[in-house]
Amino acid sequence: MGITRKRLIGMVRNEQTTLALLAVVIGLAAALGCIALRYAISGTQYVSWGMAGERLASHVAELSWWVILMVPTLGGLAVGLLRRYVASDRRFHAVADVVEASALRGGRVGVRDGLVAAAGSALSLGVGGSAGREGPAVHLGAMFSSLLAQRFGLQRSATMTLLGCGVASAVATSFNAPIAGVFFALEVVVGHYGLTAFAPVVLASVVGTIVTRIHYGDFPAFIMEAHVLVSFWEIPAFAMLGIVAAGVAWVFMYGITLVQDAVAHWKIPIVAATMGGGLLVGLIALVLPEVLGVGYEATDLALHGSLGFALMVALVLGKIVATSITLGSGFGGGVFSPSLFVGAMLGGAFGMVAVSLGPESASPHTAYAIVGMAAVAGAVLGAPISTILIVFELTANFDLTIAVMIGAALASLVTNHVLGRSFFRWSLERRGIDLSGGRARQLLSARSVASVMTSSYASLNPGDDLSAIRTALIRNPEGNFVVLDDDGALVGVVTMEDLKPWLLGERTDDKPPTAREVCHGLVRTLIPGDNLKTALDAMAQSDDSFLPVMKNNEDPDIAGILTQSAMLMAHNRALADAAEDRD
Repeated sequence: MGITRKRLIGMVRNEQTTLALLAVVIGLAAALGCIALRYAISGTQYVSWGMAGERLASHVAELSWWVILMVPTLGGLAVGLLRRYVASDRRFHAVADVVEASALRGGRVGVRDGLVAAAGSALSLGVGGSAGREGPAVHLGAMFSSLLAQRFGLQRSATMTLLGCGVASAVATSFNAPIAGVFFALEVVVGHYGLTAFAPVVLASVVGTIVTRIHYGDFPAFIMEAHVLVSFWEIPAFAMLGIVAAGVAWVFMYGITLVQDAVAHWKIPIVAATMGGGLLVGLIALVLPEVLGVGYEATDLALHGSLGFALMVALVLGKIVATSITLGSGFGGGVFSPSLFVGAMLGGAFGMVAVSLGPESASPHTAYAIVGMAAVAGAVLGAPISTILIVFELTANFDLTIAVMIGAALASLVTNHVLGRSFFRWSLERRGIDLSGGRARQLLSARSVASVMTSSYASLNPGDDLSAIRTALIRNPEGNFVVLDDDGALVGVVTMEDLKPWLLGERTDDKPPTAREVCHGLVRTLIPGDNLKTALDAMAQSDDSFLPVMKNNEDPDIAGILTQSAMLMAHNRALADAAEDRD
């Protein structure tokens, strides 16, 4: 008398309450996965460095120089081998891939990619790679969501909601921040705040938080005294910090891509790149051991005012360089924790200058460290709302609301003005994936011209006269022709607009025209591998109702045509799918 699988699938597809139950399952799975990831990092760190915990820098400072160089270098060897022989496309997937899955792949995240990314990140961070653990956790949560959605054959909108559930639980578990988990998932991954998605995402985030608090305890990641805004005259200082943070965030993001480009330009083998990256990070750690790993120890010291001005400035530069080398050379990990680290150091140093200029009307420099965290991280992630909430829940300092909001908003505004995108979208664009233009455009980008074009088309010879063209019109009343020479190469196209003056008697030249004389050239053509977004842009540039599709960029032979009606049907289908995702 039990519920059959078919009936259960039907309930999942049609019942919002069942989707909420699945959200609870996803929240639990993602939370346990994130905890397992942290244990994997700690275990690797214990094997590599002889200690497990957040105070890695203090421990490493007491080790011999050769150990500090050897551990990340040999760790780079292991990371490189994992990428070279296990990773499906020889790289570790991260948050950018979750964003891509949400936008273009219907929320589907590969199980192999998720497990390899988690293993690679645990290994990378355990041997001292300068990166964050939250990005891999998000990818792991998305993997669980995708796995469950595929298991029950969910429709696109339900799959997208569950993807947000996995991400929300992962963020909530990583930071003990349930509110931030919800808004990060909706702001960065799902891309909207639809009511049908909101409730399940909230449930998943709450479940992740409960699991975290049962396992680790109910307290913020950084325990510190409460701060208040001493004077509203400080607002310009916090605004200036936001602008400076935007510049630092740009350097941070550009540094990672610079190293990636250098590795690609010099064609450095994967294993050599990761070993070399590990060695360089070890060299930096000889002077600044605080850059190793996640870096929460140094971040906590900055928030408590235990670091000097010169050291914090050095750590801003050191962490940016170390993280750029780590991620650029191919180690696994995310950018969230490093951006918090850099923001705390930048804010603390900036705050010392502000306090020295107006000691009686300035908040403690540790307050500026909190604002700096939100500013740099918000600019890097392109998610100022969720970043503000994460910083509040990490530090339990809600009295700095105005200052944090100003710093994060200005940093994000300036960064978007300069780059026009977050680090995640920048990473995707460097791989040729443009997510601008809305959900419908994203869906068009996921389909190729080959899937819509027709290989059936009407053609004319260049020498065909008006009589032959009239005969061809009987077979093709739309009046769309391609003109091909004897070798099959495209000469031009003929449309009804070209023929009207002759057919209506508006032109009565002594010598009737040939197809070569009637046809016109094209602004551009297409190839089957072009996506429909490219085709839509090309169609917008042309006044024609169809475009020829060539076999490839080198071969002048025609493979088919893409008509305006087929393009409109594909565009309308994309609009319908985009609307469905928000139901």
